[in-house]
Amino acid sequence: MSNTEKVVALLKSIETGDTAPVAYINPTRYTQHNLAVGDGLAGFGAVLQALPPGSARVNTVRAFADGDYVFTHTKYNFFGPKIGFDIFRFDNGQIVEHWDNLQVTPEAPNPSGRSMIDGPTQSEALEKTEENKALARQFVEDILIGGKMAQLQQYFDGDNYIQHNPQIADGLSGLGAALEAMAKQGIEMKYDRIHKVLGEGNFVLVVSEGSLGGTHTAFYDLFRIADARIAEHWDVIEAIPPRAEWKNDNGKF
Repeated sequence: MSNTEKVVALLKSIETGDTAPVAYINPTRYTQHNLAVGDGLAGFGAVLQALPPGSARVNTVRAFADGDYVFTHTKYNFFGPKIGFDIFRFDNGQIVEHWDNLQVTPEAPNPSGRSMIDGPTQSEALEKTEENKALARQFVEDILIGGKMAQLQQYFDGDNYIQHNPQIADGLSGLGAALEAMAKQGIEMKYDRIHKVLGEGNFVLVVSEGSLGGTHTAFYDLFRIADARIAEHWDVIEAIPPRAEWKNDNGKF
């Protein structure tokens, strides 16, 4: 099995209760970065045992690989409906590290009628992976961290931009309207640094740290890139809990 297939099977086992995919995890070297879960295989097992029987649902919509990493985009019912990005690092064919970001599934579509998870699912243009990763990184550095809004247009094909954020409509016009509305409410969204950039072909996931409304926050942004422009965007935003609430000492990133 490929590493991607192993991850999809492991995630599905949360729903089915199949114990075989647990063998894809290295039992002595599994580092957990979900701060609500204890470290190691024991922490993963404890969460599964806490689930009400038969309650979990897992539908992994996107799964991509970048070297030793696999990253997925999944619709969960896991202690309630959520959308999540997961990242797994492999060593010698086994999972040795896991990061994720989870957000409660919104009850309604966004202003353009889109969900957090719909849209294309298969990667293309594998030969452009590194070029697309560089573009996505530069966009986050210039616009979201650097605030160089005068450069915004160069990353997009006019107003042709598909948006899956629950609060924002399609196009740069939709993004501008949302930012204006946040500013009026005194809500600041601030990106401070990039931690990971992973890609497969035309899909790139950027993991960043910052704040939203003054709360320490993790941002996972997935971009679909076409003709050297950002064509589509999905994200999951999760507040980072205070240090005293962490169930492990590994940090969010």
